[in-house]
Amino acid sequence: MEFSRRETLAMGLGAAMVTVLPFRVSAAADDRIAAFTGGADIAEGGVTLTAPEIAENGNTVPVSVAAEGATAIMVLATGNPTPGVATFNFGPGAAAQSASTRIRLAGTQDVVAIAKLADGSFAKASATVKVTIGGCGG
Repeated sequence: MEFSRRETLAMGLGAAMVTVLPFRVSAAADDRIAAFTGGADIAEGGVTLTAPEIAENGNTVPVSVAAEGATAIMVLATGNPTPGVATFNFGPGAAAQSASTRIRLAGTQDVVAIAKLADGSFAKASATVKVTIGGCGG
C-alpha cells in the first residue's frame, strides 16, 4: 500500500493530535481545580465519591458525592473536552452535604470530586470509570 505525501502528512498530524490532546484536557482540569481551591493544598480523603467502575453508556453515568462539613463540592470529568461537570454549594441550613446526578463521559477517564470544607481546607476523592460506549461524541 502506498501513501501520498499529503496522506502521510495528515496521518502524522493526526497522531500528534492524539498524543497532545490528553495533556491539554488534563491542563484544563488542573486549571479548574486551581481556580476552585485558589492554589491551596488538597488532602486525600474526607470525600465520598460513588461512581460505577464500568459504565455501559457514557451518556448517563450515575455519580454521587458527600463530604461532611463541606460548603461546596466540585465534580470534574478529567477526560471530557469541558472537564467541569457540576459544583454543589451547601448553606448553613443544609441537612446533609451530599448530592447525586448523572453525568456524560467522553470515554474511560477519572472522575474527581473536590470539597471545600467549612474550615477553608480542601479534600479530594477520585474514581476511574471505564466507559464501553462513548457519551461525548465517542
